[in-house]
Amino acid sequence: MAQLAAASAVPCTLVALVIFGAPAGACLLCFTSYSERLRICQIFVGLEGPQLEKCEEAFTAAFKGLLDTEINYDERSHLHDSFTQMTLSLQEVATAQGSFEVAFPDAAEKIREVIVQLKEVQPCIPPCGLQEVARRFRCRGCYSTVCDLPLDCPVQDVVVKRGDQAMFSCTVNFQLPKQEITYSWKFAGGGVRTRDLSYFRDMPRARGNLARIRPVQPTHRGTFACVITHDQLPLARLYFFLNVTGPTPRGETELQLAFREVLRWAPREAEMIEPWRPSLGELLANPEALTPSNLGLLATAAALASAGVTLLAWMFFRWYFSGN
Repeated sequence: MAQLAAASAVPCTLVALVIFGAPAGACLLCFTSYSERLRICQIFVGLEGPQLEKCEEAFTAAFKGLLDTEINYDERSHLHDSFTQMTLSLQEVATAQGSFEVAFPDAAEKIREVIVQLKEVQPCIPPCGLQEVARRFRCRGCYSTVCDLPLDCPVQDVVVKRGDQAMFSCTVNFQLPKQEITYSWKFAGGGVRTRDLSYFRDMPRARGNLARIRPVQPTHRGTFACVITHDQLPLARLYFFLNVTGPTPRGETELQLAFREVLRWAPREAEMIEPWRPSLGELLANPEALTPSNLGLLATAAALASAGVTLLAWMFFRWYFSGN
């Protein structure tokens, strides 16, 4: 019921903000309706008369200190419940013939104390990404907003010698949702260093936040892009410009190289990047490789090794004691 009341109160509030601009008690107007505030004043001073208008002005003036308040977006329902409780308390005070000049400042102070106890707004972490964890609700205007950062992250330069291995880690420095996260990879070849998506082609074989190319060849020089998506909504796009160094192998002419590329370009262009399946040494050396699936594989391997050792020990003791 509290959420239903909030939904009915917000549209009226937005209309008032559009017509009259942001008033002094913006938080008050975001979480209470005009009919609720009018009803409280009518209980205090009567259904009509000059005192009614004075009561309404005093109501909004008491909350003017909350004009520029920002709260964590996930705390909206908590704050709305506090305002609902506040209106009920004010009705009780009005019914008991209390003074609105005293009751309104007291109510505003209690709301301030509630806001201080709310979960803090998460800071925006540059340089890029749609950071839902940092979404905040602003009382000045009664709307929510996220960080004003671009989806496209700066291009990272990766330099690899020909024949070596290139690795790309599609990770960001802000918190991602825990579920429904997908990673897709794209490539812009020809040595292009760009963030223009029209240059990129999809690479369907690459999945997950870690990918690699081995062995690296000059044809791999270009920009690789990783798109992080949550429930089909892009959260960030990361770019890696791969620069391949090293001399051409002895005896390989330009004509031979061109002929080889013509033969293998079509089938291998989409196959050059692969998901990373790390070895045991790579798992222990690279913390990013310890994904839940890799941890499960390590646990399974450890369990099998332990069972094998136990079985061998049992067979040895059985043989030893049977001989005696």
